Amino acid sequence: MVNELRMFGDPVLKSRATPVKDFDASLTQLAEDMMRIMRENEGVGLAANQIGHLKRIFVASYEDEEFVVANPVIEERSENTETHVEGCLSLQEIRVEVERPYAVTVSGKNLSGMPMRVEAEGLLARIFQHEIDHLDGILILDRTDRESRKNALRELRKRLVAYN
Repeated sequence: MVNELRMFGDPVLKSRATPVKDFDASLTQLAEDMMRIMRENEGVGLAANQIGHLKRIFVASYEDEEFVVANPVIEERSENTETHVEGCLSLQEIRVEVERPYAVTVSGKNLSGMPMRVEAEGLLARIFQHEIDHLDGILILDRTDRESRKNALRELRKRLVAYN
């Protein structure tokens, strides 16, 4: 069950991840596994709790860049926001509109434990915010409007019944 993509309903997705303390070979292996799982599922980001690890680390891929951020913190958010449709690997094909700041500055540590800081805007900022939400136990269903949440939950229930 470890390192398998966790789906909606798994309690680990609603759990807050704990800070990374050891920047060792096991963390590097976790990041490599996360990157592989993200790519295999055609995602653009993945938080550790999405594969059952309650560690504050996420991976992301945008254009030709890959990011691994441990202990991420959003230091700055732009005042201007944008609303776009978001999906989530843990919610299958469910898509909902989410309003987020257009730009963020994220600090954290790289796999060596060295401080890092990324200024992101547009889709990259959205990816970072989405993954940091996961590390805080927040899903896109928690960030959308009531009607969209109801519709998404209805669809998820239908799929669960059809699956069983």
